[in-house]
Amino acid sequence: MALAKITSVSGRAVHVPGADIDTDRIIPARFMKCVTFDGLGEFAFYDVRKNEDGSDKQHPLNEPRFKGASILLADSNFGCGSSREHAPQALYRFGFRAVIAQSFAEIFFGNCTTLGIPCVIASEADIKALSDAVNADPTLEVTVDVANDQVRYGDKSFKASSATTAKEALITGHWDPIGELLEAKDDVASKMKALGWAA
Repeated sequence: MALAKITSVSGRAVHVPGADIDTDRIIPARFMKCVTFDGLGEFAFYDVRKNEDGSDKQHPLNEPRFKGASILLADSNFGCGSSREHAPQALYRFGFRAVIAQSFAEIFFGNCTTLGIPCVIASEADIKALSDAVNADPTLEVTVDVANDQVRYGDKSFKASSATTAKEALITGHWDPIGELLEAKDDVASKMKALGWAA
């Protein structure tokens, strides 16, 4: 089965403000002691969402009006710090399917792409305008149009681009190299046999 072609993502949005949000803030290291990535979603942004006793802090992701938002709005240098792939895995399992930010850390960006999470870059002014609109109406549908380098909401739109290689991988369904390799396992086995690397 071919990977899904991700040409656009639509859903409700939420803004998590702050520049230089690193991967340790996205998923604290103590929650990375897991065999699989399942269950990481509940620990996304844990230390800024929760008190020591597990009660909620004041945070956008704890507000009922943003529950179920699937598009994350961020600021500059999002996903910086360590290269842990647990960070995008936690975001994916929390329910996010696209991220709009002013800029991204390169490794985080790549890890998101291989999960099928488009990361698009927009201006500070455009993100603020969208954030204001979402805060005024949390039910507002936002569309990240990967194929056309655009974000749309209501009667407004703005440019939001991604790296050419990431964009092509997403819209052609070639965003997960491991998935592609597994799908081609018969061809790989035949080639290995032809080369004398396997019996």
